[in-house]
Amino acid sequence: MPRQSDATVDAAARPVPGSANVIAVHRLSLTYGSGASRVAALREISFQIRDGEFVVVVGPSGCGKSTLLKILAGLLAPSDGTAELKGEPITGPRRDIGVVFQTPVLFPWRTVLGNVMLPSDVQRLDRAVMQRRALDLLGQVGLGGFERRYPRELSGGMQQRVGIVRALLHDPAILLMDEPFSALDAMTREALTVELQRMWLQRRVTVLFITHSIAEAVFLGDRVIVLTPRPGTIGDAFEVELPRPRTLDAMNTERFGRYVARVRAALAGKGAA
Repeated sequence: MPRQSDATVDAAARPVPGSANVIAVHRLSLTYGSGASRVAALREISFQIRDGEFVVVVGPSGCGKSTLLKILAGLLAPSDGTAELKGEPITGPRRDIGVVFQTPVLFPWRTVLGNVMLPSDVQRLDRAVMQRRALDLLGQVGLGGFERRYPRELSGGMQQRVGIVRALLHDPAILLMDEPFSALDAMTREALTVELQRMWLQRRVTVLFITHSIAEAVFLGDRVIVLTPRPGTIGDAFEVELPRPRTLDAMNTERFGRYVARVRAALAGKGAA
């Protein structure tokens, strides 16, 4: 595989004047195993995420997307390079990082409100303040009135909304989302994509979103980072200059199609279209 070019590194990593960087990743690499079983998952990844930015990482299965997210969440240590949150090295799990996984991982014996309140219970935060925030967030995602229901009483889309609200409860510095809609049917996935954009526009939390859906990446992202097949390197990185709020009809426009073509070109190793 070709090395990540310096030009691509600069495009992904360049800061914007007057904008604070929440995440800074420099020459990050990770290799699993050793000897004959050695597998390079990521190689020399560099990028930055600005405060309030929605950045999407898109790439094929097995390219190291989830590995990258686990490093940023403090769940894995890189083999080389650095990852920082607000100027501090990420060396382990942190309370100011929220994570949404592919499945919501809800406790079946806890109610919706009980599941959302889990970070408050673990971190021993002010329960009254956190409960008010939980109820407000549940209302924002259309789950007002479901506080006392149990996970088994919810659809898959509703369960994932609970997972998102739980990750937002303690107002994290960054929200890491690992293909959160991949297990949902197409119609529910589209509806939650629009809903996530609405929530983000309202709260402007910094987001790193992982997906293998090209259309989802272009629809959601302020900026899209394209990872190549393993070992994952940055094949392209670009700003998505589409007005917000974006509707699903935007996917039918020529401009949207050009961004999709650019991602496909990068995945095919042809560079930006």
